Amino acid sequence: MAEPVPSTRRGVAPPARPRFPGSGLAKGLAVTLRTMTKKTVTEQYPDVQPDLPPRTRGVIGLFEENCTVCMLCARECPDWCIYIDSHKETVPPAAPGGRERSRNVLDRFAIDFSLCMYCGICIEVCPFDALFWSPEFEYAETDIHELTHERDKLREWMWTVPAPPALDPGAEEPKEIAAARKTAEKLAAAQTEPTEPQGPTEPQGEQP
Repeated sequence: MAEPVPSTRRGVAPPARPRFPGSGLAKGLAVTLRTMTKKTVTEQYPDVQPDLPPRTRGVIGLFEENCTVCMLCARECPDWCIYIDSHKETVPPAAPGGRERSRNVLDRFAIDFSLCMYCGICIEVCPFDALFWSPEFEYAETDIHELTHERDKLREWMWTVPAPPALDPGAEEPKEIAAARKTAEKLAAAQTEPTEPQGPTEPQGEQP
């Protein structure tokens, strides 16, 4: 006579016990033996540098020449970890009789990477392409106060920024390029059109 199966509150029977004692240990040893024969995938860092993907968010590089001190990146930063100082300078007129202009000159651009959460909002909102992602990640410090990097260090990281990926051949052409191409084609067509020859002018006779 079969033994009654113990029931639970939900009416589901518990899992059956193994038939042979020690079968679980044998399965674990089998997995260990199979793993021992496989090649390890451990990367010997730092002797071997990792192969990072092209869109790695390592650190933020600054292209200082494009920065206009618009403060948009500092205002949109959710962690308030971007510090910018500037002053205004008067630019002489480009032509005689013109008006003088004033422009902002960057004095300090620093990022506190102990507060940064690498969201990339500052890079996305920059309208002048002054901030870029760099795959550089070896910038750990022993003191948390040294994680605030000034513009000189951010400028050095700029040269580690990879080139942008090529456009998809099947992608739609940008509107700016399409408009410029149409304008160039119209100008070329206007220059190649033959001009209508003018007929000979009749000499005017002497009036009586």
